[in-house]
Amino acid sequence: MIAYPDMFSLAGRTAVITGAGSGLGAVIAEAMVEAGAAVAVSDIDTGMLDETASRLKKMGGKVLARRCDVTSEEQVEQMVQAAVSEFGTIDILFNNAGIGDPEPGLLHEYSTGNWDKVLDINLRGIFLCSRAVLKIMVQQGSGKVINMASMWGLAGTSSVFPLPAYAASKGAVVNLTREMALQYAPLGINVNAICPGFFRTRLGPYDVPEFVKAITDFTPAGRIAEADEMKGTAIYLASSASDFAHGLLLVIDGGCAAK
Repeated sequence: MIAYPDMFSLAGRTAVITGAGSGLGAVIAEAMVEAGAAVAVSDIDTGMLDETASRLKKMGGKVLARRCDVTSEEQVEQMVQAAVSEFGTIDILFNNAGIGDPEPGLLHEYSTGNWDKVLDINLRGIFLCSRAVLKIMVQQGSGKVINMASMWGLAGTSSVFPLPAYAASKGAVVNLTREMALQYAPLGINVNAICPGFFRTRLGPYDVPEFVKAITDFTPAGRIAEADEMKGTAIYLASSASDFAHGLLLVIDGGCAAK
């Protein structure tokens, strides 16, 4: 009889997590270590990245931490090669690095600089990291790529606040996930996406009472999720439990998309 938890074990596997200095990235890295994986964590903020790496090592994890700007082709390639040199291969990629609109607003008032910045990090970053890691996964005939999209990749944001660049970038991530899933399913590689709702991270002014009330009222569950609540989803998509999931958009939003 096969033990039920075995399908969720990540023992012997290596996971790369971008944007792991804080928020959902840091929590996903913890989940990977808890499930037995070695982890290569990256972030542009070295201070926060070091804090994450130290915490993971105290948990007993095998950890490589490397600063990486996901919009830089050179830095992405160097980060991926460092992970392969350290651990031998890459089995799991979490494309988590991302930002919100620096200045939310209507499109006709939106700055070109902010538009380019959001699209560069949220979309170009996934392209560069996926391309680098998929070269390895194709050679080994297996792998899991998990893209961090958003519930706002499936609907417009302006029912709560106007985020044109964020909505555009996450909508692109959703359809890029579908395209990648179709391309790589025949090669033994799973590509899926997580579409979170409101989680308590740095991606939002969660210290502003008016903001918290607005998004709590908007969410059918009547609350904001804690970052730790992403762990089960991350382990499922990274493990053999999801081996027949290709192009899945796993919406974790407290019921918002059901409206």
